[in-house]
Amino acid sequence: MNDDTLLQVRDLRIAFRVDKKNTVEAVKGVSFDVPRNSTVALVGESGSGKSVSSLAVMGLLPPETTIVQPGSSARFDGRELLGLPVAERRQLCGKDIAMIFQEPMSSLNPVFTVGYQIGEVLRRHMGMNGKAARARTLELLAEVGIPDPALKIDAYPSQMSGGQQQRVMIAMAIACEPKLLIADEPTTALDVTIQKQIMELIARLQEKHRMAVLFITHDLGLVAEIADRVIVMRHGEVREEGDATQVFGAPRDAYTRALLHCRPKLDERPLRLPVIDDYIDGRLAPDAVLPQRTRGTGPDDTPLLVVKHLAKSFWLREGLFRKREFQAVRDVSFTLARGKTLGVVGESGSGKTTVGLTLLRLHRATGGSALFDGQDLLAMSDREYAAYKRRIQIIFQNPYASLNPRFTVGQILLEPMRIHRIGANDAERVATAHHLLKRVGLPEGAFHRYPHEFSGGQRQRIAIARCLTMQPEILVCDESVSALDVSVQAQVLNLLQDLQDEYGMSYIFISHDLSVVKYIADQVMVMQQGRVVELADSDALYRNPQHEYTRSLLAAIPRGV
Repeated sequence: MNDDTLLQVRDLRIAFRVDKKNTVEAVKGVSFDVPRNSTVALVGESGSGKSVSSLAVMGLLPPETTIVQPGSSARFDGRELLGLPVAERRQLCGKDIAMIFQEPMSSLNPVFTVGYQIGEVLRRHMGMNGKAARARTLELLAEVGIPDPALKIDAYPSQMSGGQQQRVMIAMAIACEPKLLIADEPTTALDVTIQKQIMELIARLQEKHRMAVLFITHDLGLVAEIADRVIVMRHGEVREEGDATQVFGAPRDAYTRALLHCRPKLDERPLRLPVIDDYIDGRLAPDAVLPQRTRGTGPDDTPLLVVKHLAKSFWLREGLFRKREFQAVRDVSFTLARGKTLGVVGESGSGKTTVGLTLLRLHRATGGSALFDGQDLLAMSDREYAAYKRRIQIIFQNPYASLNPRFTVGQILLEPMRIHRIGANDAERVATAHHLLKRVGLPEGAFHRYPHEFSGGQRQRIAIARCLTMQPEILVCDESVSALDVSVQAQVLNLLQDLQDEYGMSYIFISHDLSVVKYIADQVMVMQQGRVVELADSDALYRNPQHEYTRSLLAAIPRGV
């Protein structure tokens, strides 16, 4: 281990106990270095072993189910971490090594203020008293760009936006000025503008504090902008390692080349997005020219849903007797044509999800109309709307939360058909369920399995199959691919496109990923603070955005690849 190397991982092998007899090997002989004052990116899909490797360094893997194979080594600043006593590891990993996790609300304690939680790090590791810890906490909140630190220090995590929560996590991580910062997918669920701010913040803090950063992600566009070195992992093994310019400019491994080609690009719109196996199996050459799809709306399109002056307000309690109106959606109007896709983009809090939920009457509209085949969905009684429920469905963002864990996949698919009396009998419904599972690319045996037995991408396919049982005409996709790896994302987008081509379905596609929206949408609606600031065909909007806010969103897209 030379003086320039801060973290040295050698032949790391980690397995997990599945039951008393069986184990599964998650990391298979991984080796890499993190030099001082540099940024190294670990890149790969879910299940590649990248997060497990970082958790092993931090000592956060569950000891009762984890097997670290003999010969594995992780040395930090010359000191072996694996097998280190708990007390020593805790002191080291709180002070010299820090970690930012993907989901801040899973890491921040909801019952303590953010000031208390940052101060706890300072009290435990730096020995500061309460007054000194509070003063340093205010400095840290200001350093990470939290507005009004004197007010926010006493706020609870739930009172802050997702971007602010992530900034609090960063403040906690840098509180003791660590030598190594591990960032595990810290921007995956954030809007492009907030993502850009967080990445610039990490880069600025790295330069100021002379930290090394181990950045874990599946977003290659992001990696190309920040990393000095890149390590590509798959199935627990390192497939390629090198300088970022070499890995992205001339990748040697077929898997790396496949990852680079799977993500939707702003300047291309292939009929079908390529997936990993297309390149691994040699079905597509890296320089293959793919047939392109045209998008847009025209005067001959048949309007299916006409929304006029849609409004939705929430009432927030202030004190015992007062309430304040918060206008989440203000005067939103658009037309969705049959067989077309409307993309809805904007930052968190822009109102885009509220629009979708209000159209499905999961929120009660406070104004406007939504004419579906000439009938106003928002003015109907619950009894009248029951007949329309099956015609407009939604795919939620989180497939882990939207499927009942106590139901088998078969029960999940059969339930809506029974409620809406689709099919003459259960035998016919079971046959429909099997057909839909095959249609979304799942094996017939999935019918008898539970959601926890499937990956995130497979669960999203189950959610899509459940929607299809209703034979809907409109499908609202609420961030339905944002948490998926690029290859799984490509598979789901291809599936949605196939279904639209086959059944003529219309989509309202809500997303903060502008590259994905450019690929799938015929028309794009940009929202800011509850209002529509721009609405145009996708090619025209991306080519010549008219509103300053749209231009700022497009400018924030990572363009490293």
